[in-house]
Amino acid sequence: MTLKIDIDDSAAPYEQVRAQISEQARAGTLPVGYRLPTVRGLAESLGLAANTVAKAYRALEADGVIETRGRNGTFVAAAGPAAEREAAAAAQVYAERARRLGLDEATALATVRDALRAGYGRDRKG
Repeated sequence: MTLKIDIDDSAAPYEQVRAQISEQARAGTLPVGYRLPTVRGLAESLGLAANTVAKAYRALEADGVIETRGRNGTFVAAAGPAAEREAAAAAQVYAERARRLGLDEATALATVRDALRAGYGRDRKG
């Protein structure tokens, strides 16, 4: 596992850790079942506070990317179908909220497209 923290990046260090582990898991660079370093170990190797790495691990666990197995450690989870189910549930919540706010379908969809472009690091024209 290779992670690089860019102190000049606008993203917080925990978000950089979260995003890089998530991307490596999604790409298969970190295969399902791969044992991640301990919070303390990763923090030391990256020169970060343990709480920063712990925050990233908590976010990854909430996203279904990793799973903690008690004292056995933290592992890359089989997140495909679980991640898709969670995304579908979030989309349903958004659709209901957009309708309650009085947005028409086209406006609600345009808002999602903008959010996805921003979230995946592409500009509005990309």
